[in-house]
Amino acid sequence: MSPFRLADRLSQLPPYLFAEIDRLKQDALRRGMDIINLGIGDPDLPTPPHIVRRLAAAAVDPKNHQYPSYEGLLAFREAAAAWYERRFGVRLHPATEVLTLIGSKEGIGHLPLAFVNPGDVVLVPSPGYPVYQAGTVLAGGTPVFLPLRESTGYLVDLQTIPVDALRRAKILFLNYPNNPTGATATLEYFAEAVAFCRERGLILCHDAAYSEIAFDGYRPPSLLAVEGAKEVAIEYHSLSKTYNMTGWRVGFAVGNAEILAGLGRIKTNVDSGVFQAIQEAGIEALTGPQDCVARHCKVYQERRDVLVEGLLAAGFKVERPKASFYVWITVPRGVSSADLTKRLLSEAGIVMTPGNGFGEHGEGYVRAALTLDVARIREAVHRIRKLQLRPAR
Repeated sequence: MSPFRLADRLSQLPPYLFAEIDRLKQDALRRGMDIINLGIGDPDLPTPPHIVRRLAAAAVDPKNHQYPSYEGLLAFREAAAAWYERRFGVRLHPATEVLTLIGSKEGIGHLPLAFVNPGDVVLVPSPGYPVYQAGTVLAGGTPVFLPLRESTGYLVDLQTIPVDALRRAKILFLNYPNNPTGATATLEYFAEAVAFCRERGLILCHDAAYSEIAFDGYRPPSLLAVEGAKEVAIEYHSLSKTYNMTGWRVGFAVGNAEILAGLGRIKTNVDSGVFQAIQEAGIEALTGPQDCVARHCKVYQERRDVLVEGLLAAGFKVERPKASFYVWITVPRGVSSADLTKRLLSEAGIVMTPGNGFGEHGEGYVRAALTLDVARIREAVHRIRKLQLRPAR
C-alpha cells in the first residue's frame, strides 16, 4: 500500500470524463480497430496562418522571454475589449473589466477559490461542463445540480432552484451555447438570470466559449448586453474554439471588476500568466481578419447536417443545433448512455461521450463532436446504421 494518502477532496471528484474515454479508445486501438473519434471537442481545423505567423515573430523577441503579468498584457485586454464592443455592443474598461486567462477552463476552475467558503453552495447545470463541479469541490464548496431538461430547451429553470440551496448559494454557472446539449439562450432569458442574481446577491458566471460557433445566420448574444449585468456577472471567452487554438491556452474573462479582481488574486498566487508571445498572437486573432471564423462555421454546419440527417435516417431522435459543434443524441429505448457508447466503440469503432459523464441529468443521451471531416462522419453514420439499433425513445 502506498504511504501517500490523497487528500479527501479528490475522492469527491468523478474521474475526469475525457480521461476515461481516452482509456477506452486506447483499448480499442490495441485491438486494431479503425477509430472514428467524435468524443472530445478539440477542433481538427488548424489555427489560421496569420495567427501562427504572429506567434513566430513574437516568440523570438527577448521581451517576451520573461515572466508576464498575471492580469495579461494591457494590449491584449484592449484587443479583447474592442472585440467585445464590435461583436456584442458591450463596452469594457480594459484595465479593470478584462482579465487574461490560461484558457477559460483555468478561470472557471479557479473562481470558486476566490468566493466560496467550505459549505457554501455553487449552482451547477446538469448536464454541464465538469469543471463547474470540480472547481467547486476543490474550493470546499457544495455543488447543487440544476437539471437541464429537453422540455424547457435545456435552460436552467431558475424558479425551481431549492430554497435551502439558494440560502447558501454564492455562484450560479450558466453556459450558452451549451456544452454538451448545443442549446442556446435568448437575451430575454439572460435578463431573467441577471435579475434573479441581483435580487439574491449571487455571482453569475456565464461560460460563452462557443458563442462564435453558430449556424444558419444565428448570432448568440452576450449576457453582458443585458442592462445591469456587470453589477453581478462575468463572462468567460476562449480563443480555443473560435480560432482553433485549444493547445495555445489563452482566453479571458470580462465583466464585474470586483469579481475579476478576486479571481486575479487567486491567479497571482497560483500561476504566472500567459506567455506574452501567445498573447500577441491572441491580439492578432481578435483584431485581424475574421473571415476565418465564418469559414470554420461553414465547415461545422456541413458536418452537422450530414450527422444529423444520417442519425435521423437511422432512427435516432436528435435536434439540429443552432450553435456549438456538438450534437446531443437521444439513446434508443432500453439502453443507457454508457451502454450505447461502449457498443458504438466495441462494435463500430466510434467514440462518443456518454451524457451521464456530464452529470446525472445527461443520462439517456450521448454527445457527438463535429471535429472530423465529412467523409469520416459519413463513415460513422454508415457504421451506426449497420448496428440496427432500436428506434429512439
